[in-house]
Amino acid sequence: MRLVITLFLCSSLVWVSSPASAQNKSQPDNLIPLPEAPEPPASTEEKSSLPPELELDPSLEPEITIREGKDEMIEEYRVNGELYMIKITPRIGKPYYLVNRRRATGMTHPGDMGSGISVPMWEIYRF
Repeated sequence: MRLVITLFLCSSLVWVSSPASAQNKSQPDNLIPLPEAPEPPASTEEKSSLPPELELDPSLEPEITIREGKDEMIEEYRVNGELYMIKITPRIGKPYYLVNRRRATGMTHPGDMGSGISVPMWEIYRF
C-alpha cells in the first residue's frame, strides 16, 4: 500500500513540475508589446463621448412633486407635464403605486379593461 501511495505522489510531482519547467523557456523574439491603456477622464465635467443623436433628452427626465401629509407621503411623477404615476408611502405599511393607464392621445393601455381605474400595485421584489 505504501508503494502505491509513494508512486502516486511521485507521479503527481512530475505533473506539477512539468508546467513550471515549460515556463522557464525563453520567449520568441518577434513578440509585439500591447499598447498602453488610455487614461481615465480626470473629471466628470468633460463632455460626453456619445454622438449628439444618442445624448439623453432632458425633457424625458421625470418631474417629481412630493407632498407630505400627516399619514402619508405622495410622490407625483410627470413627463412633459403629463402625470403618469403616483407613489404613495403610508406612515405604516408598504408603499404602493397608482399608474395612469390612459395616454395623452386618449387611447387606453392595451392591458386595461377599459374602465380607466388603476388598481393599486405593491412592489413584490426589488433587485
